[in-house]
Amino acid sequence: MAITQVMPNGFKTGLMSCAHNFSAINRALTLNTVDVFYIALYTDSATLDISTVNYDVSTPGQVVGTGYIEGGNVLSISTPPTGDTVGANAGYINFNNAVWSGASFTARGALIYNSSNANLAVAVLNFGSDKTVSGGGTFTITFPTYATNTTVAIVQLS
Repeated sequence: MAITQVMPNGFKTGLMSCAHNFSAINRALTLNTVDVFYIALYTDSATLDISTVNYDVSTPGQVVGTGYIEGGNVLSISTPPTGDTVGANAGYINFNNAVWSGASFTARGALIYNSSNANLAVAVLNFGSDKTVSGGGTFTITFPTYATNTTVAIVQLS
């Protein structure tokens, strides 16, 4: 018999489900209420990094263009907090793809944030280069689908 020191997957998943509160502040969550997440797009003039605390309309560099509304789009969770017990030993969530139709703009990155809790930042995404949509086309951010025994998910703790 052996005891292995590890953070269990259920604990990781619980963090994403607000099952654990390590703060003196209790948000008084309502049972069965899911927070609302948004994704806002930014140009290469924005500064988003590890020190980004929340979405703020005054942050320079948010995309301006046809088909884009300040603040971005609502994201829907495609995979609720889940634990992979095979291989990666990770807790993760995924979002459905974000789509802007009838669009004409250029974006370099994005900020996923929680509009239910002070617009707190969840993730900063860098597209690697400018991505442009024109002529009223469709701009889509395709989120990865988690696969067992991998490290591919948009939000993952391992």
